Amino acid sequence: MMLRGRVISLHNPSIRWISSQFDAPSFISFRYPLSHSTRRNPIQHASASQTQSLSTSGTEKFVRTFLFVPPGVEPNEVNEDMVLPGSNIVVGPYAGDARIKEVEFVKSSGRAKDCPKDERPEFAILGRSNVGKSSLINALVRKKEIALTSKKPGKTQLINHFLVNKSWYIVDLPGYGFAKAPETARMDWSSFTKGYFMNRDTLVAVLLLIDASVPPQKIDLDCANWLGRNKIPITFVFTKCDKTKAGKGKRPDENIRDFQELIRQNYRQHPPWIMTSSVTGLGRDELLLHMSQLRNYWDQ
Repeated sequence: MMLRGRVISLHNPSIRWISSQFDAPSFISFRYPLSHSTRRNPIQHASASQTQSLSTSGTEKFVRTFLFVPPGVEPNEVNEDMVLPGSNIVVGPYAGDARIKEVEFVKSSGRAKDCPKDERPEFAILGRSNVGKSSLINALVRKKEIALTSKKPGKTQLINHFLVNKSWYIVDLPGYGFAKAPETARMDWSSFTKGYFMNRDTLVAVLLLIDASVPPQKIDLDCANWLGRNKIPITFVFTKCDKTKAGKGKRPDENIRDFQELIRQNYRQHPPWIMTSSVTGLGRDELLLHMSQLRNYWDQ
């Protein structure tokens, strides 16, 4: 069966991974906070005594609430070796060849209806104008300037399709929230980008980029909540995780933890998330592996 990105059943466990399940019931406590060096995900570095203290049902509830469990994996089957470093993502049987062998620019579209119509699966990359979208795309494909980078945020103004391995797309979407733009213009991306989300049946998931070097931003939370309300599948990709603030401010892992605390107010099950750095390559291979299992399941 081919799974369309907008067709969601909140009660079908076989596709619970793609559902935002947007509401705010109670949560169990977040026992294992993030640390950039020693606690890379909430289950992998729990002590033996902590793990043993959880009942079987408590463990499953923890897994269901905080980890991304893909199709083909039951919560009671999850162990620490299945969780990708620097993420909450469990690797399942649909994970496959994640290598990028070739990539080519296909077209830029000013309207959603002008996007390619060849039914290939695609991942949309979205984020604030200075979050590092183009840098992440270049790092993923390991090809300099495949996506245009600039010191001036907001360079991407169109929907740009890049064909990977002649089989799936990376889609670079216009950034939102450019600080120097007026308030009305900052969210003007919605005029055609939201139309893309609502009418793109080939969309596998949105990679929503979040700058981990700064505290949680309201505009990012608003975007995440809009995607959740509209049942758009989402993965949080935390960028700039190599950056540290000397003397003031919080470390990336602390900002990520704060963001997650806010997101959990609206999501019953936490969407998949992963830490990345376009400078050091942190999270690149893991993100591609995550994308491969989403794509392979979608493409059945």
